[in-house]
Amino acid sequence: MGRNNDVAIRNFFEREFSAYQIRDDDRRPDGVVTGYFEPEIAGSRQYEPPNIYPVYAQPQDMLFADARKLPAGNGVVAARVKGRNVAVQGGLSTRDMGAPGLYALDLSSITRDTLDRKVRLRIEGNRLLPYFTREEIETKGAPNAKVLAFVSSATALYEMQIQGSGRIRLNNGEVIRVAYAEQNGQPFRPSLAQSASGRARSPVKVRGSSIELELDDGDEDDGVDGDTDVSVIRTRGFTLALPKTSGAVMVPGRRNAGKATGSGIKDPSYVFFKEAGAMAGGPVGAFGVPLSAGRSIAVDPRSTPLGYPVFVSTRAPGSGAPMRRLTIAQDTGGAIRGAVRADYFFGNGQQAATQARRMKERGQLWILLPRGLAVAAAASSTIRTRGGAVGADLPECLVPAEDSCVND
Repeated sequence: MGRNNDVAIRNFFEREFSAYQIRDDDRRPDGVVTGYFEPEIAGSRQYEPPNIYPVYAQPQDMLFADARKLPAGNGVVAARVKGRNVAVQGGLSTRDMGAPGLYALDLSSITRDTLDRKVRLRIEGNRLLPYFTREEIETKGAPNAKVLAFVSSATALYEMQIQGSGRIRLNNGEVIRVAYAEQNGQPFRPSLAQSASGRARSPVKVRGSSIELELDDGDEDDGVDGDTDVSVIRTRGFTLALPKTSGAVMVPGRRNAGKATGSGIKDPSYVFFKEAGAMAGGPVGAFGVPLSAGRSIAVDPRSTPLGYPVFVSTRAPGSGAPMRRLTIAQDTGGAIRGAVRADYFFGNGQQAATQARRMKERGQLWILLPRGLAVAAAASSTIRTRGGAVGADLPECLVPAEDSCVND
């Protein structure tokens, strides 16, 4: 089958796959399709003003616990650390927590609702605490994390963290390509810009554990709000209010503890990167393969399994022309929550950035599954992508592959 033979490609998918429309918990077929891109920002390998904001790799002191294996409730439990993994020790009381190798874990302090069901922790004395927030990292530093580079703009770094990857262009023309490595486990809580009426420009509803974007109310002005000390940017469907001028942040190894006021960005979540090297194609997504502009999307893996084809029906940003594309679910993101929710990868460069920032349209999704594959909660031509199985021979997740789908 030739790669450019559209008829043969279409026949292959129609012959080998069955299409199921993805619907939300209340059976609505419509959701929101946004866009993202691979940003490029100026920087340097060393600390040299104006390049003063560190781009951190994954901290060496970050520990992980499986949220699905933690006891219910908000009590304090005993836990043991093995390597980087944390396991609760059943049958032990708080009196046992002073024993060697045992730590106290306060369940009321942790965030369980992460896409990969991992809780990020750190050790402080004999306690296990949630990993540092953005403000703590910026004002206290991350001494157990390698600095990959320094960049000149805290807000540009924040946008790169939301996008999940990016390029850092050095003065000598060299480009450092960075990809998502880890997150601090704190919830994604962006500061939303306000319209003239005082309403959020990117309305957000919380439905259970999902962040659901609504379409904007027509106020789509981006850029700087003239008389305020806030800049406005559009990214991944959100219109964010960010400080125009960023404060100083802590830099490991430098004597600036008294000057570290933080960037002023209030979102507690923080993304760590890894150096991706000179790879072919786009940045590597959560599925571990390079993303393709116009053919890769980010999804919520609790409802849409990674690695499968997804047909997207929406409208192009700006023109509003119909945009119907067969894509592959290859990525995730902290802002991508909900069943009928997709983030369309536009690539890199200024045109991609403009399209991605404008993209926020109503859309519908169909997932293509191999014919004969047992799926959960199947009903005629639609599929409920969350919830339990409808029979003993059906999986509890959409597809019987733990590494492709995370059960809610």
